[in-house]
Amino acid sequence: MTYRTIEQLEAGLETIRQSPTDNGVLMLIVRRPRVEAREVLTEAELDVTVGLVGDSWRTRGSSRTADGTAHPDMQLNIMNARAVALVAHDKDRWALAGDQLYLDLDLSADNLPAGTRVAIGSAVIEITAIPHTGCRKFQARFGLPALQFVNSPVGKQLRLRGLNARVVQGGVVRVGDVAKKL
Repeated sequence: MTYRTIEQLEAGLETIRQSPTDNGVLMLIVRRPRVEAREVLTEAELDVTVGLVGDSWRTRGSSRTADGTAHPDMQLNIMNARAVALVAHDKDRWALAGDQLYLDLDLSADNLPAGTRVAIGSAVIEITAIPHTGCRKFQARFGLPALQFVNSPVGKQLRLRGLNARVVQGGVVRVGDVAKKL
């Protein structure tokens, strides 16, 4: 696999910055039934208790909680569709990023600060304060330049690696649904 260079990634920043700020689109839904497994869905149920129904978030737990249980503020991982398109080359590789929802929406900290709610389909999610950053798995899948790009100061401000959220109103989401900032 040939990865994009840092120069190629930086050249794509303007396209990412043009993401809609208030009304975006849900471009991809990915359920992670177990570690390293991905199921691309056209429709999913979001639940206040379990997050994306059928996803392993709850059973995987978290190193960020004292007892190792799933962190309630990391229930959903969301990535900007334009950012993943840039680093992944091909839509068939988007799911490798490991996020559940891919939105064509400005995910920057300025546009969606912690506490902001977003309606998608009949569900409502809330952006949480815990940063979502690139890791060794992201580097293995998309290359060191991609990891450096998403973890750079501008990458963190734009949340190019994505953000964490929790479900505050359960409901059904479908690819193509509007993601509306509330």
